[in-house]
Amino acid sequence: MIIDCHGHYTTAPPALKEFRQAQLARLADPSLPEATLAEIGDDEIRESLEQNQLKLLRKRGGDLMIFSPQASAMEHHVPDPPTAVAWARASNDLIHRVVGLFPEHFAGACQLPQTPGGSLDDSIAELRRCVDELGFVGCNLNPDPSGGHWTSKPLTDEYWYPLYGAMVELDVPAMVHVSSSCNPNFHALGAHYLNADTTAFMQFVEGDLFAEFPTLRFVIPHGGGAVPYHWGRYRGLADRLGQPPLDVHVMKNVFFDTCVYHQAGIDLLGRVMDLDNVLLASEMLGAVRGIDPETGFHWDDTKRYVDALDLTDEGRRKVFELNARRVYPRLEAQLAAPGP
Repeated sequence: MIIDCHGHYTTAPPALKEFRQAQLARLADPSLPEATLAEIGDDEIRESLEQNQLKLLRKRGGDLMIFSPQASAMEHHVPDPPTAVAWARASNDLIHRVVGLFPEHFAGACQLPQTPGGSLDDSIAELRRCVDELGFVGCNLNPDPSGGHWTSKPLTDEYWYPLYGAMVELDVPAMVHVSSSCNPNFHALGAHYLNADTTAFMQFVEGDLFAEFPTLRFVIPHGGGAVPYHWGRYRGLADRLGQPPLDVHVMKNVFFDTCVYHQAGIDLLGRVMDLDNVLLASEMLGAVRGIDPETGFHWDDTKRYVDALDLTDEGRRKVFELNARRVYPRLEAQLAAPGP
């Protein structure tokens, strides 16, 4: 199987965005009526995918995509918890409907209703709902709900422990994924996302989180940010800080995806990182759309970059399938279910 571990519903029917705009308008003017999500028909959902993510997944040789709400639209910087809960539930329920319509091609990962400095109780409740009731296989965790101002505790802080305990109990990983940037110094897609990937990894290096939660798993997207390119720096810093080697201290619990949009970047990722820690991903129809004029292929057609690597059959199968099944073990139930 070819499993893409990183996809977002960037083509959701317009009613979802209209619901969000109504939510935000009511926060600005409480006299407005409470926002309600207009009915979305199954045909709308089918059309939104059959002409977009599903079409490209099939065309590029993929089988299944782990699918979550649009990352930039999570907007965790909005500080009102009830609004965050309603927005996460609406977004996750729509993902659940996608999976119900196309169970052989999509598996759900949920948005959490985080707010800056807020309690994680709502996030834990939504994670449990999505996994236990909706059959989701993972979640997206934002290490910076402030939107580029970094007011949250490091991911190794005990603030996060109740959520980690639920993740371990449910046996689901989290993809480390920030949302929109409210800081003009950091372009959301070109700086904020990659900053967060790199920052999260360094937090794991500095801390001792996986001694406390030895089965906790994180996927750091976008090729691990700057980490593979500066792998010697991180190995050296771990040694300087008196930490164990990275393959023992961090890399049994942390994985990188292949959302790197050129061949040289994938070549480096494949040479530097152990293939046990690399999962195929494209984030197709996400941050980097369109065609690379130098190659004539879409930037986010990442499978073709991996195909070009000099891998053994075993190594190729790890990147394309086996690592995803190991990191997201709840995929097994969905893959074993009878097809339509």
